[in-house]
Amino acid sequence: MKTSTEPTDFPSPEIGREMNGADVVVESLIREGVDVIFAYPGGASQELHQALARTDKIRTILPRHEQGGSFAAEGYARVKGDVGVCMATSGPGATNLVSAIADAYMDSIPMVALTGQVYSKFIGKSAFQETDFYGMTLPIVKHSYLVMDAADLPRIFKEAFHLARSGRPGPVVIDIPKDVQQARLTPVFPASVEFANPTINHTPVASDENLLKVLELVANAERPMLYVGGGIVSAEAYTELKEFAVAANIPVATTLMGVGAFPETHELSLQWFGMHGAAYGNWAVDQCDLLLCFGARFDDRITGNVDKFAPDAKHIVHIDIDASEHNKNKSVDLPIVADIKQALGRLNELIAAHKFTPPDTSAWHDKVNGWKRDHPFAFEDSPHITSQEAIKVLYEQTKGDAIITTGVGQHQMWAAQFYRYDEPRRYISSLGLGAMGFGYPAALGAKVAAPDKEVIDIDGDGSFAMNIQELATAKIEKINAKALILNNQHLGMVVQWEDRFYNSIRGNTVLGDQDNIGGPDNPAALYPDFVKIAEGYGVKGRQVIKKSELREAIQEMLDHDGPYVLDVIVPYTEHVMPMVPAGKTVKEMILK
Repeated sequence: MKTSTEPTDFPSPEIGREMNGADVVVESLIREGVDVIFAYPGGASQELHQALARTDKIRTILPRHEQGGSFAAEGYARVKGDVGVCMATSGPGATNLVSAIADAYMDSIPMVALTGQVYSKFIGKSAFQETDFYGMTLPIVKHSYLVMDAADLPRIFKEAFHLARSGRPGPVVIDIPKDVQQARLTPVFPASVEFANPTINHTPVASDENLLKVLELVANAERPMLYVGGGIVSAEAYTELKEFAVAANIPVATTLMGVGAFPETHELSLQWFGMHGAAYGNWAVDQCDLLLCFGARFDDRITGNVDKFAPDAKHIVHIDIDASEHNKNKSVDLPIVADIKQALGRLNELIAAHKFTPPDTSAWHDKVNGWKRDHPFAFEDSPHITSQEAIKVLYEQTKGDAIITTGVGQHQMWAAQFYRYDEPRRYISSLGLGAMGFGYPAALGAKVAAPDKEVIDIDGDGSFAMNIQELATAKIEKINAKALILNNQHLGMVVQWEDRFYNSIRGNTVLGDQDNIGGPDNPAALYPDFVKIAEGYGVKGRQVIKKSELREAIQEMLDHDGPYVLDVIVPYTEHVMPMVPAGKTVKEMILK
């Protein structure tokens, strides 16, 4: 994280007026620069909500489901580049946060989740709405706190936000019993925190010795490739990445988490690669002789059969801030533990200082550019609106200047294929966890984080239905987030796998009436009516089936001053291509 996202440290510990624990929590949030919290109340968190009602420095947004609020906090964090904050009561309120906490953990998103807890004396006694949320979340957080002494609150909040932001970002849980919220104290707010583990206190840096080895490998390479991920975005290292890629003249392929870290319209961009990524990006990584992996983790959706991933690479360099990722999934020749922004910045300085000249790799670039020319992301024309066409039209009409959130499924992949991203934090999606229901709540958080940007959730009918209640949040909170539903009446990605690997046998993947499937040729059977549902929440909606009306309908959505649901009816027979089947290799990629 850039230090600009850190709160301003107070010059010394401050002793203030007496207050209760809940007010200490709110004061701690204010001191960490928190300006919005997504919070659903309940008995065990009521004191915290009362404290929030006593301040005008934090906007409290009431979601209609705790999961919606926590996904919104994630969307806020992903766009803002700082900690998103959500809150719920004990028991079922807390457990409803688990999916978003796991999602933030998988995608390295800074988030602090606050939960109310039963009175301390009832902990461990199966009290009403009690769960061991501290223990429950240990595998999916950077750290969990159960606060048993109100005097610890200022220190714990200072630690929690530092942990969420620093190093490899991630979620932190703070569970606060009701009596701790009610306790009276005169708090002491620390100016800084120190951890026993020195790696938490200090950001690792790459040595010149190792970075010169990287440049030596580049100088001797014939087919170099840059494979970059979400770490570039977290570290805000995109300027340094572009400078390095251009100076070293190396093609760049990103992960889905890294989409926009390198401008996709740049001549060196191979967009993103992996299971449904660009064929040319997959081939380039498969045939490179030097692979530079920066801020990524060799995820299975990137590597396929990891033993045969990048088989021609004589050398693999892996720069990552998290040492535990080195040699975890893929053995590498040169692992470097470092902040990627520092490493890239220093690489650029060494290039200038040593007057580094990249090798002649023109033959490699000619080959890669030939793949780009001959095998672009493409789709066949259809008498009906296809999902790909709808996204392409959206890209054209927004001129690429929008923040796109997604649910999970085929639409998620098409949103990455047919909308181009030249800036980071524009493609907001649940990628490591793949949580359906993420798209629209994340759009709300994204719009709160960037109110002057157009924010559109490209969603599927299955994913959208999972958190459809957040239309009420959009309406009441006046959050102008749009939803473009690609409605095929099926769980499209699972259907695709059924078609490819299960003889098209439908195993509970039809969302409408299985005996009377709705679609472009049978609009009377479409189910449910998303336009009526939207109208029930006071949100404008429109359904479009005819291809001739698509462009005008999208423009109406964009022009509307307020939340909007555009229900685009598409066929369920489309498949996301290309595709590297799970556990297979690039050489087994399906192109159509």
